[in-house]
Amino acid sequence: MKLNELRDNEGATHRKKRIGRGPGSGKGKMGGRGIKGQKSRSGVAINGYEGGQMPLYQRLPKRGFNKPNRKSFAVVNLGLIQKFIDAGKLDAKAAITEDALVASGLVRRKLDGVRVLAKGEITAKVDLQVTGASKSAVEAVEKAGGSLSTAAA
Repeated sequence: MKLNELRDNEGATHRKKRIGRGPGSGKGKMGGRGIKGQKSRSGVAINGYEGGQMPLYQRLPKRGFNKPNRKSFAVVNLGLIQKFIDAGKLDAKAAITEDALVASGLVRRKLDGVRVLAKGEITAKVDLQVTGASKSAVEAVEKAGGSLSTAAA
């Protein structure tokens, strides 16, 4: 096979139908838009418009609430902490603080604190000091012989 012999599969591509190019094209005169009316004109965008009736998205009740002062935590999984310890980016013998996690590159920025979740396995004996942690993460660290203390106790 040579480069000049490469072809797409039969029927894999088809040419775009050119509309409004005479009666022989199959899409001539009105170009498939029908006769008159708003939708036959150019420059019309009527998504969600219901002819002056209050649109559905405005008639439905609004639900929910976004708390303006909510806290946003940087999330870290135990499996990633173990991976960074194995790679030598984190020192398991010293206390692992939020600043150490940022310095190692595991967390980009602290935001309102770092929260540890229990996804993955941890085998190293570590002393973690973070803002928050899930119950299962605390159990997993203690099972491995380490300790996990949270600032938001």
